[in-house]
Amino acid sequence: MERTNWTEIEFILQGLSEYPRAEKFLFVICLVMYLVILLGNSTLIILTLLDARLHTPMYFFLGNLSFLDIWYTSSFIPSMLIHFLSEKKSISFTRCVVQMSVSYTMGSTECVLLAVMAYDRYVAICIPLRYPIIMSKALCIQMAALSWGLGFLNSLTETILAVRLPFCGKNAINHFVCEILAFVKLACTDISLNEITIMLGNVLFLFSPLLLICVSYIFILSTVLRINSAEGRKKAFSTCSAHVTVVTVFYGTILFMYMKPKSKDSAFDKLIALFYGVVTPMLNPIIYSLRNTEVHGAMRKLMTRLVWEERMRNLHL
Repeated sequence: MERTNWTEIEFILQGLSEYPRAEKFLFVICLVMYLVILLGNSTLIILTLLDARLHTPMYFFLGNLSFLDIWYTSSFIPSMLIHFLSEKKSISFTRCVVQMSVSYTMGSTECVLLAVMAYDRYVAICIPLRYPIIMSKALCIQMAALSWGLGFLNSLTETILAVRLPFCGKNAINHFVCEILAFVKLACTDISLNEITIMLGNVLFLFSPLLLICVSYIFILSTVLRINSAEGRKKAFSTCSAHVTVVTVFYGTILFMYMKPKSKDSAFDKLIALFYGVVTPMLNPIIYSLRNTEVHGAMRKLMTRLVWEERMRNLHL
């Protein structure tokens, strides 16, 4: 079958077109959340770069996670906000593929990165004396690079297989964004290979990292329970609480989204997907900042420095 010229193809992102008032409400909510995502994650990145006390493996990986969340949400939220306010909700083939590829890369990378962060907590609690040796700067960079590289390769494979498909009908995607499975289902040819590779990708990048995270925390729990003092156990648990919460929110939303019974109202399914795409990146910096004395200390130090510099500028004026 002859493939259509890419420049001639447009996709319609239906979103909640049948509920225009709901789209206006979602515009306000998503705009506020996006600004919080940019502010929260950017602040964490700046703090980890400027404060020497945060130059540790845990905050290095957290900086990667924050950078990832900014790119992930920026790949689709700005265009989604425009579509909320416009009657024409079309997107070109190229923009749709780029959006799909970037978001898929970030999602795959985050799964691997969360497993890497779980390993970091395992070494910190189960092998504390060897932690500085094992979690060297070189190893941290290699593990972060591996996370990004695997995420990129997974996305590249799925994207190449998707863009080779022919599209010859009404290209209406029943979603807010260009989601890869919805994208390939519009093709007017057999998509069995695409569905199999997407399923394998989900198994490798969702369940394999989740298994590694669970194994890491089994060892962590076993070690913590052997600590004699209650204060020691509390301190050990506190170093893992933020990561456990982030993993629970991230995987809890994904598992609920994919394992729940198919809803008769597609709007509900799309809102669940929107929750996963917007709320989770917004919560990550909040969770890691909440009750974290190191982050609070770094923030106070940065604010004090900014106030002092402002006073010095005023004195010179």
